Amino acid sequence: MMHSDQIHIDADIVRAIVFEQFPEHRHEKIEQLGAIGTVNAIFRIGSSVAARFPLRAMAPVECANMLRNEAAAMTEFAAHSSVACPRPLGLGQPGPLYPLPWAMQSWIEGDVATHDGLAASATFARDIARLIASLRAATTDGRRFDGQGRGGSLPDHDEWMSICFNNSEGLLDVSRLRRIWARLRELPPSGPDVMGHRDLIPANLLVRGDRLVGVLDCGSFGPADPALDLVAAWHLFDRSRRETVRAHLGSSQLEWQRGAAWAFQQAMGLVWYYRSTNPAMSALGRSTLSRIIDDLEI
Repeated sequence: MMHSDQIHIDADIVRAIVFEQFPEHRHEKIEQLGAIGTVNAIFRIGSSVAARFPLRAMAPVECANMLRNEAAAMTEFAAHSSVACPRPLGLGQPGPLYPLPWAMQSWIEGDVATHDGLAASATFARDIARLIASLRAATTDGRRFDGQGRGGSLPDHDEWMSICFNNSEGLLDVSRLRRIWARLRELPPSGPDVMGHRDLIPANLLVRGDRLVGVLDCGSFGPADPALDLVAAWHLFDRSRRETVRAHLGSSQLEWQRGAAWAFQQAMGLVWYYRSTNPAMSALGRSTLSRIIDDLEI
């Protein structure tokens, strides 16, 4: 269990729910994916459908609203993405076997990226930069950052960072990391909000060979700090390939440093929180922090 409020879900439960609510799939094979996702349990249905079941307890009405908003964001994302992404197919209803609404969406083929698998690939770096640029080109239609998660003011995360530092004692060089955050949190905004994916971690990126072929978890597509999607550069690439991303996007020094700040904030929460329950996610946090620490400009 990754979370204290985690809801149990397994392939047998999903099979019963899907066959009851979507009988057109009653002859399809259903299998749980062994991905490193932390928000949803993902199940593949046949060859063309995926089912996503929220893992953490919440009010069903709140969950339904969240899933509807995510479906709308996914549709908007698809209109601007440079690569394939899932499309919403329907919402499942809560019941005695699983207490929340859940989502059906199209399946995208590809291998899940890792923090080190393509770290030295200039081709992959250019693909990531093109994706970020294609999303930034979408209009915000006057929308601003919604205040949810990362993408607004860096100092707003001080309380969470204090929790992370306290829980990372004995795991990381906390004194050094506190000093880095003290500098990063003071960075001013680098520009007005732009549209972005808002969670470009390796687990949300699909590759084939050294090419980006798909993007997952697109339901948070919306306006945020223009530096936020730059976390991908720190999660995925070595120094030379990070410079490839930066050059393609024309990022200023301030924007680039804010991208590192958001990656730092995310990584600090991964190492300790998922140390025992999701080692791959914990390893991502360590890798990202190491890249930031080793970068002289940051």
